[in-house]
Amino acid sequence: VQLQASGGGSVQAGGSLRLSCAASGLTASSYDMGWFRLAPGKEREFVAAIRRSGGMLFYSDSVKGRFTISRDNTENTVYLQMNSLRPEDTAVYSCAAGRPPLSTIRTPRSYSYWGQGTLVTVSS
Repeated sequence: VQLQASGGGSVQAGGSLRLSCAASGLTASSYDMGWFRLAPGKEREFVAAIRRSGGMLFYSDSVKGRFTISRDNTENTVYLQMNSLRPEDTAVYSCAAGRPPLSTIRTPRSYSYWGQGTLVTVSS
């Protein structure tokens, strides 16, 4: 199983980036997919998640209204559109796949598979 995250980069505050997570070795439509981020000196933080059907979306309060998670099951890919980026969004963003209960969909340890991460740097 491999989750390949891409799309990170350096942008100025207010800019946008679109992250992609391509899954191989598993059928993405059978898994819930999540995005998490890790900033220096901080714990891994939940960003967004999408249920396997695509019908339920979850966001952290810090990104709600600015980020959008989506999935294309035909392409086995999950996306994270990030708009109105802020310096505090700077982190390594990783995607994850799992079958967590709804109560723990925001919990990293609920996910079985992880990608290597892509760095997002937002300058002021």
